[in-house]
This record gives sequence, structure tokens and C-alpha cells, in this order.
Amino acid sequence: QVLLVESGGGLVQAGGSLKLSCAASGATANIYGMGWFRQAPGKEREFVARITWSSRMTYYTDSVKGRFTISRDNTKTTVYLQMNSLKPEDTAVYYCAAGNFLQFSQGNYNYWGQGTQVTVSS
Repeated sequence: QVLLVESGGGLVQAGGSLKLSCAASGATANIYGMGWFRQAPGKEREFVARITWSSRMTYYTDSVKGRFTISRDNTKTTVYLQMNSLKPEDTAVYYCAAGNFLQFSQGNYNYWGQGTQVTVSS
């Protein structure tokens, strides 16, 4: 079992920055990749960014390219999402997720965090 705990959310003005963290614990040996998703009020959960754990290959949804950066901690099983130039449309609950090779290679995830609220005011 893997436990994911997000932190770093909050209220920020448009144009500001936030850095989210997601710490994984438990049976983390089989984690192949991790990702960030978000869900805005009245909308479905959407993919934001992902990273493979060993090779650090990254991929972003078009709406955050150039503004968000996903990275991993080399010492601990922790993934970050640096969010710059935030826009009101970035307002959502952000979720961290992790997947083993089979799931991640298919765009799926085995484990999910509880979510952290990000609110961007205009």
C-alpha cells in the first residue's frame, strides 16, 4: 500500500506562484511514475503533469506548459509541482497520484492523495 500526502496549496493572486509537494510512503518500491491532477468546481478531474521516477521524463497538459514544472526528490519519494504565473482558471483541488509500471504506462494510477486546494484570485 502507498500513502500519498499533498501539501502547499493555498490562496494566491493571479500571476503569483505556489509549490505543491506530495510525499509518498509505504510500499513505494514499485512506483514507476507520479502525476498531478486537478478538479475545478463543476468539472471533471483533469490531468496536469506526470513524471517517471527513474528517468525523470515529464509531460504536461498544454494549458500549463511553460508555467508549471513537475520534479522529484532524489532522496525521498516526493514529487513537486512548481506553479508560476497562476491564473484564476487554475483554481482547483490538486491531487497527487502514483502508479506502477503497468498502470502508469497506460496512463493510469494505483494510488491517490487526499487533495490540496489551490485558489487563484483575479
